Amino acid sequence: MSEPRRRLRVAILGSTGSVGASTLEVVARHPERFEVFGLTSHRRVAELVEQCLSFKPRIAVLPDRAQAQAARQALAERGATATEVLEGPEALCQLARAPEVDAVMAAIVGAAGLPACLAAAAAGKRLLLANKEALVVGGGLFMRAVAEGGATLLPIDSEHSAIFQCLPEDRRTWKRRIDHLVLTASGGPFRQRAPDSLHGVTPQEAVAHPNWVMGRKISVDSASMMNKALEVIEARWLFDLEPAQVRVVIHPQSIIHSMVVCRDASVLAQLGTPDMRVPIAYGLSFPERIASGAPALDFTRLQGLSFEPVDERLFPGLALAWQALAAAPGTTAVLNAANEVAVEAFLQGTIRFTDIHSVNAHTLERVEPRLAADHGLGDLLDLDRRARVEAERVVHARAAGRH
Repeated sequence: MSEPRRRLRVAILGSTGSVGASTLEVVARHPERFEVFGLTSHRRVAELVEQCLSFKPRIAVLPDRAQAQAARQALAERGATATEVLEGPEALCQLARAPEVDAVMAAIVGAAGLPACLAAAAAGKRLLLANKEALVVGGGLFMRAVAEGGATLLPIDSEHSAIFQCLPEDRRTWKRRIDHLVLTASGGPFRQRAPDSLHGVTPQEAVAHPNWVMGRKISVDSASMMNKALEVIEARWLFDLEPAQVRVVIHPQSIIHSMVVCRDASVLAQLGTPDMRVPIAYGLSFPERIASGAPALDFTRLQGLSFEPVDERLFPGLALAWQALAAAPGTTAVLNAANEVAVEAFLQGTIRFTDIHSVNAHTLERVEPRLAADHGLGDLLDLDRRARVEAERVVHARAAGRH
């Protein structure tokens, strides 16, 4: 008689975001397979408390002492004593590398997630990477940590998961098979707008994605197609390709999630409903397949699948991906930092939607990475800080010009 399977212990970094919440939905469908060991949130204390009450993790992490104390008090008042609440960035890394943790869902938005991702990689975890900025900022440093730590890196972005699912498990064969990759993009809410009509769009319009339910930052990135620019950079590192081997096409229906064009001109594609639970379930169960909770495609009801080229006048930010990849190492980190500053300024009403690209382009021109060949995390974080300072200067200049 075979021994019962030990449940996979999962830490979810960014559990109150859309990817984190979807991960918990998949986990809840399979209580015999998964156990939640740790949960973290940036600011949603009440939501994290409710998650702790439902899943009873051993550890929960919040950014600072005040938030952590509020969570401790709320849990104590509900009689929940199973969860230890920790605080601060180092606690995130501590959770990511904890020996009890088997798998880490990295779903923290932005460069803030890089240290914990590196910690999980160095500790040899099964790393489910939804935090594309870990590769955009970390690049070669992050991939070396994965290799040296013996981590299993599984992409969770729907596009990169699609490509991964189309490739054989033996990574050594990838470069021999691939001619190029095609990342699909929905085109977001402004695909059919005239370029000169975007000057006055509001944050509410920008976050109203037609196909996907996402957080505010990533929704704005989708509207500007900066999200796809970051995904181009991510794909270059994930699949060890030349930047020119990563291409983008608009596919409004979001049914084909990306494609691999092989050297013999065959095209491999992964299709499915636009639901993040599919790549999450695949990452959690790899190399097996489990029920995700997402509805299956009904081919009899599909109205058609269409494709169109990217309008560079409408989405000028996309080209910055290849520009940054061709520049000095670290330039992609500058681009990411500038974009985070610009998007936040747009969401706060400080600058216009069309100013996001201007802030990004100007910051790339003004900030030299100056990274040594043996640079480490501290060097990347210093570069991130310098880029943010410059981006904020450009934001203030743009805001002043509006008055």
